Amino acid sequence: MKLTGHVIVLLAKILSGCTVRWVHCQPDTCQRIYFANHTSHLDAVVLWSALPKHLRVLTRPVAAKDYWAKGLIRPHIAQAFNALLIDRREIKVHKSPVDIMLRQMGDVYSLIVFPEGSRAEGEEMGEFKSGLYYIGKKRPDLELVPVCIDNVNRILPRGEVLPVPLLSCITIGAPIFLEAGEPKHQFLHRAREAVRQLRDL
Repeated sequence: MKLTGHVIVLLAKILSGCTVRWVHCQPDTCQRIYFANHTSHLDAVVLWSALPKHLRVLTRPVAAKDYWAKGLIRPHIAQAFNALLIDRREIKVHKSPVDIMLRQMGDVYSLIVFPEGSRAEGEEMGEFKSGLYYIGKKRPDLELVPVCIDNVNRILPRGEVLPVPLLSCITIGAPIFLEAGEPKHQFLHRAREAVRQLRDL
């Protein structure tokens, strides 16, 4: 499985030609939630592969179970990059995705999440769903780190099966935190803006 992980990292870097920029943020092993815009099924793989090796082993991408559990190859890939698969179709009150994520990360792992929930249709980001807010509320100690992924959607466009090698860029910004008493809609707007503003840097 370790070999598969190395192969995935190598292929992701070749296909994405990814440039990684850390802006007012440095690679750190403290627990974080990396939250990014979502344009392609490759987003999680490319972002995870772009992290330094010592962070990759401590970081789990959160991915849709209905996509990554299908077939023979996808589950193997998901296991190789230690993805946390969430069932979006059977959400139960006593077993919410946020509770599952926090339980799985414990006091060791960081997570990669996509607050839009599903992939955006065009260049404009969709509205952020409430999960990131509840993560910040339940674990105020976690650094919430905005990430802007640019051009990965053109490597594997919606509806395509085979990726096309292209250059892409990942910009990782300064951590934010949920402020005391901050309303949900205000925080989600601020978090979305933190990602959007990275695109203009």
